[in-house]
Amino acid sequence: MIESVEQNLKNGKLLPLMEEFYTIQGEGFHTGKPAYFVRIGGCDVGCSWCDTKRSWNAELHPAVLADDIVKRAVATPGKAVVVTGGEPSMYELAYFTAELHKNKILTFIETSGAHKLSGEWDWICLSPKRQIPPKKEIFKKAHELKMIVQTEADIAWAEENSLKVSEHCELYLQPEWSVAPKILPIIIEYAKNNPKWKISLQSHKYMKIP
Repeated sequence: MIESVEQNLKNGKLLPLMEEFYTIQGEGFHTGKPAYFVRIGGCDVGCSWCDTKRSWNAELHPAVLADDIVKRAVATPGKAVVVTGGEPSMYELAYFTAELHKNKILTFIETSGAHKLSGEWDWICLSPKRQIPPKKEIFKKAHELKMIVQTEADIAWAEENSLKVSEHCELYLQPEWSVAPKILPIIIEYAKNNPKWKISLQSHKYMKIP
């Protein structure tokens, strides 16, 4: 029986693809690493400072075969895929990650943790948002906690979340881009006084690459 588009979206064989491109990871623990980025459309978190608001409405982005995305990722030399959004935890990703692993591709995800996470991941970057806090179970799975800091009050929110992750989780404070000149000095001083935290910058924007 031929499966419908709706069925294939549900089982993860189709994904609402906003964009895909081979580039250099610009943020967090893997800064500088070549990777194939897969940006999935659809997000219900709604951060006011989001720089990819066009990703929010999944209906604006075509349903693409996961197998075709895998083929294009395999053709790049980086052998790593970063799944981002939007909010990728809205989708079933077990099929996609299984196919990537069959082809010896490392799987990384960047998520707010707002929904139950599916798939097998070599690296989970958790970036909690106040509007829809992460599901409890993702905290101990996270390899990296990346907290976006727009105001000084966000540092207290970062500390709250840092108490929920494992002791091996990498901790990052990252200035929100539009206020970076103002908030970065505060983050620097805080990290100097609280060295469990490292600083993440959106280095791809400085390098002028996607």
